[in-house]
Amino acid sequence: MTYIKSQFAHPHLPKNKLGYTRKYYEGALSTLCAGCGHDSIGAAIVEACWQMNIEPHKVAKLSGIGCSSKTPAYYLNNSHGFNSVHGRMPSIATGANLANKDLIYLGVSGDGDSASIGMGQFVHVIRRNLNMTYIVMNNGCYGLTKGQDSATADVGSKSKSGNTNMFEGRDLCSLAIELGATFVAQSFSGDKTQLIPLIQAAMSHQGFALINVMSPCVTFNNNVGSTKSYDFVREHVEATGTIDFVPPRTEITASLHDDETKAIEMHDGSWLSLHKVAQSWDPDDKIAAMNALKLAHAKQEILTGLLYIHTASKDLHTLLNTTDTPLNKLDETTLCPGVAVLEEINAEFR
Repeated sequence: MTYIKSQFAHPHLPKNKLGYTRKYYEGALSTLCAGCGHDSIGAAIVEACWQMNIEPHKVAKLSGIGCSSKTPAYYLNNSHGFNSVHGRMPSIATGANLANKDLIYLGVSGDGDSASIGMGQFVHVIRRNLNMTYIVMNNGCYGLTKGQDSATADVGSKSKSGNTNMFEGRDLCSLAIELGATFVAQSFSGDKTQLIPLIQAAMSHQGFALINVMSPCVTFNNNVGSTKSYDFVREHVEATGTIDFVPPRTEITASLHDDETKAIEMHDGSWLSLHKVAQSWDPDDKIAAMNALKLAHAKQEILTGLLYIHTASKDLHTLLNTTDTPLNKLDETTLCPGVAVLEEINAEFR
């Protein structure tokens, strides 16, 4: 068996506006289990970035520890990357973002990395509204350590060993909305049609954007009785509506009536268009979103789609009133303006 990825590519593969093929956005050969939902999410990230004409070197991909946190090696090979310690990815993302806000920050985590050891950091990166896309690959178990229940495993769910989970699972979407996240979505790794536009919208959003993706573990949590298995998720998905992502400067050509479409303008001029919204879904209503999640949980449904968005939010740089120039590009003259300026600053505290 080899882990060396073939470099062969058809000479006439389609290219985006930058002249890149999808292959330019790929990474190393995956070593995850065959059929793992995480690989499907990685493929969706590749497709989203390719369609959006993103320069890979302008992306910083960060992760913690776990099966999910291995995945940045499998996509965007030409991007910046940092694999941090368990649960500490938000700190690294915050420091990097403050130093250089010109990059696009893509954080990838798992239910253990975010809902257990990293819960404290998850809470505070939301509170600070860091401008980043935060994708949780949620399979309800610890795949690297043989399938123990994670903090997102539902009460009553059965593991592959036959044990029944006795604890209530943590709902990361409800928690994120409660904490003030300005973009919250949920999807399924097997639904590429929904997931790709959600990733594109999240990367166009100014502020913290969470996408919680149900990503079944084919080895340890795909058995009868598991609420994170492929069969269970497929049978219990309830979508808020179908979603299209419309890039900047492109006319919206939807032919539906006004009461069937809700178009949301993103910060970069792109649009997220929700078609035939179920139950008059309003993603601007925080209380309605939380109530819908609670109702879906009570009915054993998995609510997917764009759950909540606040487009008028202020990200961390705006809140801190930082300079328009990234900190890593400031020269010595700007950073050390001289004794006179220092004395003026000190005088304000006397």
